Amino acid sequence: MKTIFNKTKALLYGLLPLGLLALTPFFASCSDDDDAGSAQMVINKVYLENAAAKDSVTDREVSFARLGQMIRLEGSGFTGLRHIYINGYDTYFNNALMTDNNVWVTLNGNTPVDKADSTVRNTITLVKDNATYTYKFTIRASAPTISSVDNTLPEPGEKVIVYGSNLQETTHLTLPGGVEVTDGITSDEDGKWYSFTMPSGVTGSGSITSEGANGTAVTPAYFNNKNCTVIDFENSADLGGWSATYKYDDLVDDPLGSGRGKVVELVPQSVLDAGGIKAGANASIWATTGNDYANDDWTRMESFIPGSTPVDSVALQFDVYVPDAWTGTGQLEISLQNNLSNYGFGSGGTQYNKDYMTQAFVWVPWMDTETGAQSSFTTGNRWQTITVPLSKFGRYTNDKASYTFDNVVTDRNSGSYRNFVFLLVNSDLEFSDDLTYPASPFTTKVYIDNFRIVPCTSVTVSDF
Repeated sequence: MKTIFNKTKALLYGLLPLGLLALTPFFASCSDDDDAGSAQMVINKVYLENAAAKDSVTDREVSFARLGQMIRLEGSGFTGLRHIYINGYDTYFNNALMTDNNVWVTLNGNTPVDKADSTVRNTITLVKDNATYTYKFTIRASAPTISSVDNTLPEPGEKVIVYGSNLQETTHLTLPGGVEVTDGITSDEDGKWYSFTMPSGVTGSGSITSEGANGTAVTPAYFNNKNCTVIDFENSADLGGWSATYKYDDLVDDPLGSGRGKVVELVPQSVLDAGGIKAGANASIWATTGNDYANDDWTRMESFIPGSTPVDSVALQFDVYVPDAWTGTGQLEISLQNNLSNYGFGSGGTQYNKDYMTQAFVWVPWMDTETGAQSSFTTGNRWQTITVPLSKFGRYTNDKASYTFDNVVTDRNSGSYRNFVFLLVNSDLEFSDDLTYPASPFTTKVYIDNFRIVPCTSVTVSDF
């Protein structure tokens, strides 16, 4: 039967001439035992059939398989096989590509995984007319992935939410520095997120590694990452002050008492009490010291993030606390240097310009910037992290150019005024020719803290 196996496998990968196809039934029908169909079934091993394997290992023994993958069951007594049930799902197999010792089967995408009945979950059941055999084997959905992390710089006791796909039944986390979390993890039954409470004693920075029903997932290396802090508002010398800016004395204590210390109230309470920011007006600017101040030379960051890193793999992160609904008016404009001449969504500073050093981005949390649909934004009773890849800032939005983090640092350092600035802009928002949101007085409480530059490269975890 060794010859049969080799020819059948060759047919599977299209390696035999078509003329030999007619010979296959003849060889497959030969048996030393006319009653082979009544032989006891046994699965000894399971192999993954991966013709596209990057390491050229196309037939590899495995302890689990994922939906959509083809596996080979190696054992004996398969002659006469009628059904293969995987997690209870009746799964098609081609009996023309079967021998008494090998069966090839592709795990159907409709196979239940976490929702499979507990009596059949992680099982392969073979059925013949006169026998049934069940083999314990782990079945997983597609590999889990991470799309974002909400609250990447949490204080102990704060909630962290990790978003992605196939994150069902997350039960074990490893935080930077090797801190392990096994208690208090909650995960979405559809695998779209898991959450946990930040423990004390986490001093390292990097990725969160999670283990769940579908395997291992790893976040970008921006968790608890303060290596490239732009400004955290704890040092008065870091904050610039001139006639157009708010000053250090305008900072407030963290209203949630989370341990963040001083934070920005984007529009100070005294201004809100006086009626807020009028329609069509802008608030004063918040700015770093700039120019010759050492902290404003971002060359220091390249010891943590290589200058060759593409701009879409580096991000600006900041934390916001918005206790009440923010909707319909007001935009947060951020610029990596103090050179804005126009303001708001779609303004020149946020666009590519080959002749002008544009380094701005506008955050409009109450509008879908892809469709223009309006909603309301609130973080509830917690701080939330916003992550903006540098590829969304001004000139770096030009996807025809290969900008790197070094370009960002060089462009910023070459500016006449290299203050990092942000402000509340309250102009009309023209999304398109047919859709404009007219401004109204802005009176919403918005708190901001901890601007930092972080690596945001997605991490792909190999099964092998």
